[in-house]
Amino acid sequence: MSLEINRRDARRKRQVSGRRKVRGTAERPRLCVFRSARHMTLQIINDEDGRTLAAASTMEPEVLGSLTSAGNISAAQAAGKAIAERAKSANVTRVVFDRAGFPYHGRVKAVADAAREAGLDF
Repeated sequence: MSLEINRRDARRKRQVSGRRKVRGTAERPRLCVFRSARHMTLQIINDEDGRTLAAASTMEPEVLGSLTSAGNISAAQAAGKAIAERAKSANVTRVVFDRAGFPYHGRVKAVADAAREAGLDF
């Protein structure tokens, strides 16, 4: 129990520390990644207005398509591609990447690489 609380608190500290440095503006909103054991949720956020401009998740059937699992790298790549397409439709091409305290490795890195390949600049 205490290990889980310590892990959660440590991630929260890393998240808050990163948020001090990474702010989304109208010209360059923030691409925020949330990773759970089963899914990934992505949002493009303008922090000045407090608005979410685009969102994608591995819980959406159109993102997953024919994939069997939502908690692996291929699902993260599909979500990264989907968020880039939705960002383009919202007239967003440049973003700031916010990993929200998660290590830049595995599924988080796969999201970033797929979004870059699909045309987002960060």
